[in-house]
Parts: sequence; structure tokens; C-alpha cells
Amino acid sequence: MTVFTVALVLVVAAAGLLRWRRPAWYWLAFGVTLAALRVLVRYRSVMDACGLTVPPARWRLALARATNQPIPEPRPPRIQRLRPTRTGLVLRLKLRPGQDVFDIAAASDRLRHSFSMFGVTSREVRSGVVEVRMTGYDVLKRVQMPAETEALPMRVPVALREDGSVHYRDYRAMPHALTLGATESGKSVYQRNLVAGLAPLDVALVGIDCKQGVELFPLARRFSALADSPDTAAELLDALVARMADVYRLIRTQQRITIDVPDAEIAADIWDLPDELRPTPVVVLVDEVAELALYATKEEERRRDRIITALVRLAQLGRAAGIYLEICGQRFGSELGKGITMLRAQLTGRTAHRLNDEPSANMAFGDIAPDAVLAAIQIPAELRGLAIAGDASGGWHRIRAPHTSLRQAVNLCNRYADRTPDLPELASFRPTTGTATELVPSAKASPATA
Repeated sequence: MTVFTVALVLVVAAAGLLRWRRPAWYWLAFGVTLAALRVLVRYRSVMDACGLTVPPARWRLALARATNQPIPEPRPPRIQRLRPTRTGLVLRLKLRPGQDVFDIAAASDRLRHSFSMFGVTSREVRSGVVEVRMTGYDVLKRVQMPAETEALPMRVPVALREDGSVHYRDYRAMPHALTLGATESGKSVYQRNLVAGLAPLDVALVGIDCKQGVELFPLARRFSALADSPDTAAELLDALVARMADVYRLIRTQQRITIDVPDAEIAADIWDLPDELRPTPVVVLVDEVAELALYATKEEERRRDRIITALVRLAQLGRAAGIYLEICGQRFGSELGKGITMLRAQLTGRTAHRLNDEPSANMAFGDIAPDAVLAAIQIPAELRGLAIAGDASGGWHRIRAPHTSLRQAVNLCNRYADRTPDLPELASFRPTTGTATELVPSAKASPATA
């Protein structure tokens, strides 16, 4: 009895230590089993208390009266599957007649308390089937990306969502995106994760960094073109517009519109072309868009109009030519001048880190998800890297990118430097790489996560 008591005390102490220091290990060792038992035991009573049950069918009531049996109890949604994950539980429910997916969403907070989980979110899988994702601990406090992620062309994992799933940047689904964030909000770390995810892919990276290149030039060995001033950026964007026109001419000559070619093989963008003819896709990263839109003289105003016009043209027409935009900035508002609102309308993906003002949050989410505006301006300053990600569908999530130092990003870009394509149109903007990348201090990085 004494040995058993000592062993039990040691197990409880180990569980408490893991829950405090390593919540992910605690969840996999103890939490997932306890949570699954808690959900199965409390399920019927919790659903009844949350108003997620329906009265029994009339034929069941009639049968109970005819056979002098007790009245059947109200029925909760039927559990189709209970699947444990590395961060929580996934519960798939079959709704009863008369129930709606919004009923589950409205009761998410009550389900979180009743099942003693950290977070509960829900989504509709198909008509009548709802997937409830429950997290057992705060997955955004210490971000740990899964070892394996789904590998698809032009789709890179960049962060972790609050429900434990991976947040991907999918350029085929959302060609252009806007990323906002105040100083020390984690925006630079998010950008590094994006470059790190794109580095192993067959893609050309083009950077515009008007802070004399301090953010992007350390990664220069993986970039096909870089601009460090508004003047160079204007010329680079004009070259990209010219490349876009050349790609469209190539698609036009290779459309194969003949009577004996099936519709599925008619080319309308670069992804419909044969592999040997397909141009290299280009991702354009603009580090600080406000520096391209500000001006003080008439000459700078003409340059500014030229830059914004080129960006708008690339945003409107660049998808089919394989040119994708990543617009980043600390501030993004209508005071940046004409064309900014038109540019924003073409940026489907929206990501907002901590912002200093509400108008920037409104520019990010006001036209797609107004309820995300409040969430964006409530991000605390001590949680660097935490962000709100949304898209044109109106849905939004809290995400946080794993911490990637500048040295780690530089090493990764150097490793895949042989994948940097040479684009003839952008040859004059190819960065010269010498010993600059070796001088980057390894400790200089905004710590997005601890």
C-alpha cells in the first residue's frame, strides 16, 4: 500500500509539473484521456443544459404511451466520431431535425466551461454535420508547429491557429494579401516564416524594402530581385508589369483552342500550361507600403502615382500570370492617397498584428469581418506575434507564428540559394551577395513567441 501511494504521488506530481512547464506533453500523456472520458460522461447532461437537445419524435411518444413505457428523454446531437489530436479533441456531431449550426456556435463558450477545455470552435462540415474542435491548453502561448504538414504547390504553413490547426498561406486560393502590424508586434517574424516556407519551393522572390533593405537584404541569396528605395521600387514594379504582359502573350499563344482539345486543357493561366512552358511564379514582398505612398514634392507625387498604379495593376491582373503580392505595413489608411482603397479591395487575405489605431483595423477587416476589428485592436502588447487572420469569406482566426530568428531565416535562404531563378526581365535588380549575410547578428529578431 505504501509503494502504491508513493507511486501515485509521483505520478500526480509529474502530471502537475508537466501541466505547468510542458502543457503539450501533459496533454498527450494524461489530458487527452481525461478529457475524452469527461466529454463522453457529461455529454448528454451538458447538451441538455446548453439547450442543444430536441424533444423526442411523436411516434416515440405515441409508442411509449401505447406500451405504458416512460416518456423518452430529449435527444442531443449524435456523436459520429471523437478523435484526439496533439492539441485537443475533434468532435463530429450529427444534428437532429430542427437544430442549426449556429446553435452549436452560440453555445461554444458554455461547452468550453462544461467540458473544462481551453477553447471550443465549430464549423459546418456539410448539411446537418458539425465539427467541434476543442483545445486542451493554450496552443498560442508556446507555438509548436507539427512535424508534418500538407505539402501542396504554392501553399506554405506560416502559423498556428487557436484551435490547434495549421494556418497556411495558399497563393492559389488567395493570390494577394495584406499584413499589418505596429512596431514590435511580430510582423517581421511572420514575414520571415513566409520567406522560410517559400525558400524550398520553385518560386521567384522579389522584395521591396525601403528601409535601406535592413529587413530583406540579409535574405538576398534567395531573392531574384530587391529594391531598397522608392525610385528603384518604381522601376522594379514597371519591370514586373512588363513581365506580366509577356506571360499573358505566352498564355495566349498556348491556349490550344481547337475543336479536338477538351475544355479542361484550354490554358487560362500559367497553371494550365505544360510544365516545360510554365513561367516561374513570382511572389512580391513589400515590407513597408507607406514608404511607397508618401511624398513631399511634385516629383515624388508622380513617382508615388506610378508605384500605386503598378501595384493596383499587378493586384488586378497578376494572378493568372503567376504574380502574387504580399503587402506589409505598420499603417494602412485612406490618407495614403488615391488608389489605396482600390488596392486593398484586391488583397483577399488579411492579417493584422497589434495595431496602434482603430482605422488601420477597419482598413484590414472593416469590409470583410467587422467583428474582427475589435479583436485586432485588443491584442496585448506583451503577446508579440499574435495576429488576426481573415479573408473575403468573412471568417477569421487568431494565429501566432513560431519564433524564427533572422539568423535562422538567413541560413535557410542560403541553403536553398540554388533554387533562386534568374529572371531576364529583373536581371538588373538582382541583389549582389557578398559577405553581408555573414554580418547579420544572430540574436537580432523580434521575439514573436517565447
